Amino acid sequence: MKRSTILGLSFLVGMILSINAYAQSDAKPASPPANFKSATAHVNGINIHYVIGGSGEPLVLVHGFGQNWYMWNRLLPELSKHFTVIAPELRGLGESDKPDSGYDKKTMASDIHELVKQLGYNKVDIAGHDIGMMVAYAYAAQYPTEVKKLALLDAIIPGVEPIYSEYSAKAWWWGFYSWPASGKLVEGREGLFLTNFWPVVGYVKDPFTKEETAEFIRAYSKPGATTGSFHWFAAFNQDVIDNHELIKHKLEMPVLAMGGDHSTGGFFADHIRVAAVNVTGVVIKDAGHWLVQEQTAQVQQALLDFFLAK
Repeated sequence: MKRSTILGLSFLVGMILSINAYAQSDAKPASPPANFKSATAHVNGINIHYVIGGSGEPLVLVHGFGQNWYMWNRLLPELSKHFTVIAPELRGLGESDKPDSGYDKKTMASDIHELVKQLGYNKVDIAGHDIGMMVAYAYAAQYPTEVKKLALLDAIIPGVEPIYSEYSAKAWWWGFYSWPASGKLVEGREGLFLTNFWPVVGYVKDPFTKEETAEFIRAYSKPGATTGSFHWFAAFNQDVIDNHELIKHKLEMPVLAMGGDHSTGGFFADHIRVAAVNVTGVVIKDAGHWLVQEQTAQVQQALLDFFLAK
């Protein structure tokens, strides 16, 4: 094949990728259920997007990597019968701002804390998955008197041993995401990247609906979102330093530790007991990392049982 032909094909592929990325980033965001609204709050000098709906005491749901607030969408109709549900979109992703800094989990938790205060709440229940689990832990550790119950779903608290070192050695993607150039390398290829990454840590085949897949890819196709979300991992070294201090004071509120039986379920509750004294462990059967989508009914029931228990 002639060099000119190769260059031409490379240019064409690049153009197609750019057009696809633009189309995805410009797509309309997914809508929450009818009893929810989408809104934006200015906190810590940035804009944070969130959805809110339902009635009752506040329940904050914090998403993780590879997804956005829409990961909770299947659960919102039932949870909103019992709680006022607040599902923010983390800094660095989707409709939220993507600043150059502030991706340590203490700062990301303070974003949500400021949002909660703006909404007029003093005490909340909070649940987090993946990166959101790390943020939820940092929230509870920094504001322990303002958290009634805490649910942590399928991840690792940076710096909490012995699991952290062992797990991080296996999670090759953590190192890749922490590399400064990784966001730019993935930019324009978000769909290819995510659809190939999701199965790496999943168990159930194709757990996401077409709508979920489209929304997650759209959120990560927003300008700066790959770099912004990869900053969540680049901040792990600072998180380790921060968490070494935070775990000196174990959490005393009730904590639910939920992991998939094909993911962290075998050790997750013991991992969380290093940082908390009142831990209930739940293992989700036939599930990998994407608990909410892989086994929706099990996760929903476990959350309801935990948060509604007196």
